Amino acid sequence: METDEKTSTLVKPKAKTKRPPLYKVLLLNDDFTPMDFVVLVLKRFFSKSQVEAEKIMLEVHNKGAGVAGVFPFEVAETKVFIVNEFSRRNEHPLKCIMEKETETEGS
Repeated sequence: METDEKTSTLVKPKAKTKRPPLYKVLLLNDDFTPMDFVVLVLKRFFSKSQVEAEKIMLEVHNKGAGVAGVFPFEVAETKVFIVNEFSRRNEHPLKCIMEKETETEGS
């Protein structure tokens, strides 16, 4: 700690706050879930526009998975649960998972 000469008070150095780890929420491709349902999920639960949702849906379809969003742990966990439950209730096998974002991905 340093002493401030003018007021004779101690000045505590500022602590650096570390950003919480972020998690990617991914939708996984399957052969049965309609593309329109995937777009609906992206718009409803991830606030994507029609164009953004279609782009991500095509990535899921063509590459096997697509990133719906990146969130702190609790938010990602909740979104995964809600999407999987919504898919199940609508009798679609669409799966949603989360994985920790690596340092290079987030920077």
